[in-house]
Amino acid sequence: MAGKTLFDKIWQAHEICRNDEGQSLLWVDRHLAHEGSFHAFNKLAERDLAVRHPEQTIGIADHYVPTIGRDLIAVQSKVRNVIEQLVENTRRHGVKLIGLDDPRQGIVHVVGPEQGITQPGLLMVCGDSHTSTHGALGALAFGIGASEVAHVLATQTLWQTKPKRMRIRIDGALAPGVTAKDIALAWISILGADGARGYAIEYAGEVIDALSVEARLTLCNLSIEGGGRCGMIAPDDKTIDYVKGRPFSPEGEALEKAEMYWRTLYSDADAEFDREVILDGRDVAPTVTWGVSPEEALPIDGAVPDPEVAGSEAKARQIRDSLDYMGLKPGQKLTDIQVDRVFIGSCTNARIEDLRSAAEVLRGKRCKVGGIVSPGSTQVKAQAEQEGLDKVFTDAGLEWRESGCSMCVGMNGDLIPSGERCASTTNRNFKGRQGPGARTHLMSPAMVAAAAISGHLTDIRDLQG
Repeated sequence: MAGKTLFDKIWQAHEICRNDEGQSLLWVDRHLAHEGSFHAFNKLAERDLAVRHPEQTIGIADHYVPTIGRDLIAVQSKVRNVIEQLVENTRRHGVKLIGLDDPRQGIVHVVGPEQGITQPGLLMVCGDSHTSTHGALGALAFGIGASEVAHVLATQTLWQTKPKRMRIRIDGALAPGVTAKDIALAWISILGADGARGYAIEYAGEVIDALSVEARLTLCNLSIEGGGRCGMIAPDDKTIDYVKGRPFSPEGEALEKAEMYWRTLYSDADAEFDREVILDGRDVAPTVTWGVSPEEALPIDGAVPDPEVAGSEAKARQIRDSLDYMGLKPGQKLTDIQVDRVFIGSCTNARIEDLRSAAEVLRGKRCKVGGIVSPGSTQVKAQAEQEGLDKVFTDAGLEWRESGCSMCVGMNGDLIPSGERCASTTNRNFKGRQGPGARTHLMSPAMVAAAAISGHLTDIRDLQG
């Protein structure tokens, strides 16, 4: 009998039963609720149901919060109403809320690991696709829909079909200037936006072992962009050191017991995966998107593809459509693409390491284009200000804002004007994602900083010498 994968171990530990259709009823350890949860709370109200385990759910305001200030008086009434509903729903059901004025506030996928809410071996859900982020700490974490959020609130359980298992192993080492963001964009461009559909991804290999915990959070965050149900990395000493001492983490004897369990969470040597992909870290270059999907990405020293040499007519139509929306020409060098503004933020790349890497590029320089820097959490903001990073950004000509999802999705009103082009650390470059008609190029924080200085997409390696 073959050994178990990391994913199998956590799934089986949370499986209550299985029905005739093969679906498993899973126990949910942690549920993170943001403003979009009002749909689910409304479903509970319609059936006069209470939250079954309010102590297992934590509310965090992130998508709609203003980043210019914390005063709700000046924001649109629709935005204010959604935030107020989160406050009221959590109050009514006795759910802990990390609200707008809480010093722990931030993007749910930044706050969870930061506060120790995220721990190895937990099963975590949230009504947001980038919940895959939390798998970086060895948790089984995935996004769910509004009806599923209501089910979790009412029962603390969830019916799920077990996904297949996929391992992405990255051997070798990364070259200078190459980051976890580049790894993610590289594998998604190779396998496609549906390449991991139906799979739970486990990342492994020398490159993954060498990544910091914050870099692993970035990599797992983007698992959903390649179609994965979740992304996971087996906890190691780095993970355990990261989790220890955080407000929600276990202490004393509970920590000792937890650590003993955490150290059993790895894929056995003879564990079998349904699919395995092996990449070499030395082949990964600083990568940017040129089109309207994360799979439409290329190394920065490449050129915009030509639909005339596409492998099929369907692919050619897809390329033409993307080029038309993005206002690009076939064969155009990526480094010739001018940008109008930049954005550094989002649950993908707004942690302290991300801000440090961008500030290192910007220090003592002046940007040719403007933009916004929105930290991933209020604590990240405080840490950055303590280190003087805020002054580096403002001296370079960028705006230093409060934490929130901000211009990643624009629900709070932070938008790119139609037709403008943005170099962005976010996770999606879909049509209109940053505003109707906005054109988004995804890349790492250092690459965004380089684009801000030059005014066009730039190879960070040229600035590093």
